[in-house]
Amino acid sequence: MPEEVLNRLASLLGAIRMRLSALLGCGILLAFTVVPAAAQSPSDPSQSGSKPTASADLAAIRQSSLDFETAFNSGDAAAVAALWTADGDYSTEAGQVFSGRAEIENEYNQFFAANKGQRIQIVIDSLKLLSDGAAIEDGRAILDPAPKGAPAMSKYTAVHVKVDGKWLMSTVRDARIETPSSFRRLADLEWLIGTWVAEEHGSRTESVCRWVANKSFVERSYTVTHPDHTTTAGIQLIGFNPQGGHVQSWNFSSDGSYAVGVWSPREKGWSAEIRGTLADGRNTTATNLLTKLDENAYSWQSVERTAGGQPLPDTDEVILKKQAR
Repeated sequence: MPEEVLNRLASLLGAIRMRLSALLGCGILLAFTVVPAAAQSPSDPSQSGSKPTASADLAAIRQSSLDFETAFNSGDAAAVAALWTADGDYSTEAGQVFSGRAEIENEYNQFFAANKGQRIQIVIDSLKLLSDGAAIEDGRAILDPAPKGAPAMSKYTAVHVKVDGKWLMSTVRDARIETPSSFRRLADLEWLIGTWVAEEHGSRTESVCRWVANKSFVERSYTVTHPDHTTTAGIQLIGFNPQGGHVQSWNFSSDGSYAVGVWSPREKGWSAEIRGTLADGRNTTATNLLTKLDENAYSWQSVERTAGGQPLPDTDEVILKKQAR
């Protein structure tokens, strides 16, 4: 090869070496990146989401609570019992234990017969999965109307198990926790709770009494339909006055009048000393007498009445009868 060509090649190689050295001196590196193939989807169906998730299990248990509400409010004891396992058990607030669907169904049949029209609302306070096939639930059961006796919170604990893919109750325990209230001061008025009707001399009186404010007061709403088809209506609250140490009532009428009464127990009933004001500003006084005749009837009469300082005649005695729910 001619010497001139060799000199040119040597010069070119030298230039290349100098260029590479400069690039490496500047920290420039060349690299190759290998991108792995995308992961393949598992062919095992159990790995592709077919197994129920925890959220789905919890949703199914919550639906079971709604099913219990529906069955209870329909008075369907068989549907209620079907939410338990075949050998499940139920323990009441009183400590009675019912085992198996047949006993649980019979207990609810008796309850529904004695408490017609009673409804329930379930409030879940906590719900936790213990395993793939077991869960525990804590909550409250709210009954309407409230059961007789001192007011209380009805709490429950339910253990759920999964049987053939369906969540059922295995064990349920009810507990009763009394709550602060003035109920014990008014317990002798519990017989008034309900709907009462009287028809006298062409007038019809309907009175509905119910507990309010955690059974610290009795609310009585009433409507009187007169022979000329006009009506008078009003609201009365009956509670314990801790300052005066007596039962007291506050009455508000649709005609604008109002009154306050001090109640005292008497044989088979109560008397109430009433002081009020009519819509025209005149003061009124009266003594109202309530006499319990039996569990389904009582009499009411207003005596010693005055309006604006002038005496008024006593009212006739009115017999009110309790209406079935």
